[in-house]
Amino acid sequence: MSMWLSDSQKIGVAFCSGGGFFLVGGVLLFFDRAMLAMGNILFLIGLTIIIGPQKTLLFFARKQKAKGTAAFFAGLTLILMRWPLIGFLVELYGIFILFGDFLGTIAGFATNIPVVGPYIAIAVEKIGLGARRNAELPV
Repeated sequence: MSMWLSDSQKIGVAFCSGGGFFLVGGVLLFFDRAMLAMGNILFLIGLTIIIGPQKTLLFFARKQKAKGTAAFFAGLTLILMRWPLIGFLVELYGIFILFGDFLGTIAGFATNIPVVGPYIAIAVEKIGLGARRNAELPV
């Protein structure tokens, strides 16, 4: 499955996964500021390890993603300034702006998960995230 990832990229995936777990834990613990901050830091470290520092800076510095970058880092700053709920919501908006292009890919991957995949596929088709089959075929 992960033969195409280098060892350092596998470590980056572990950091991103840890960041995701800390973010979920922070939300479940009623927006615990420390867990949300740790999740964000781990996510940023993991992303930097996976795609490299230069590509990470280029990703966040793109003109098309300026609003998402500003919202993400403003949300992180609000979390660190003890406004975790508002900071998380602002950050969530930034994440959707930054990573919105990948939602279809993520949804397609999630539909292939063994046990819950068919249920996720039904939800994906209802909200229209997945690629529509036979839509706009060139022939």
